[in-house]
Amino acid sequence: MSTAAQISDSSVTYAGFGCGVTFLTEPLEHEVEITGPIAAKLWVSSATQDADLFLVVRAFTADLKEVTFQGALDSHTPIAQGWLRCSHRKLDEKLTLPYRPYHTHDEEQKLVPSQVYEVDVEVWPTCIVLPQGYRLALSVRGTDYVFPGEPAAGLATLGKVWTGVGPFTHNDPRDRAPAVFGADVTLHAGPHRQAHVLLPVIPMK
Repeated sequence: MSTAAQISDSSVTYAGFGCGVTFLTEPLEHEVEITGPIAAKLWVSSATQDADLFLVVRAFTADLKEVTFQGALDSHTPIAQGWLRCSHRKLDEKLTLPYRPYHTHDEEQKLVPSQVYEVDVEVWPTCIVLPQGYRLALSVRGTDYVFPGEPAAGLATLGKVWTGVGPFTHNDPRDRAPAVFGADVTLHAGPHRQAHVLLPVIPMK
């Protein structure tokens, strides 16, 4: 990831049920505070009529070890997460803000396979200060985030093992048919497709 504009066309493809792709910044030159809502704009195509997007904002140390946090339920929670089914990408033009896409969820807009669509994804707000030398990352996945370390024990009533999203998983085959959501997904970027994640960076005094 970079603050520079994209000057050439590029794309990357990942499996619809795979761990996707991760975009990393260079090591931070100084301490950075991120406080507030987050949003991402992506250009997406799918090999089928739909795709599920799982976005994860992550933090890594200088030696690329992931740093997670104690969430409300899960002890390995990343900085922030966002989810969107591409067929539900329709925005409410009156309620949408640059930092908060507002989806109507009042109709399905199926994809034409291989056609590129502009998609805005709301990501949960956060409040975190990252030290100098750390890296920020955005992962775009086809499945729930999984902390790459040891799983955590969950409450017996909600699940015995948690891996970063607590009990809030998206793995019911009745809702995520492999023939539709398991197909390849491609992210596109370029001069006319400025894919980005909008972060609320607070100026440091």
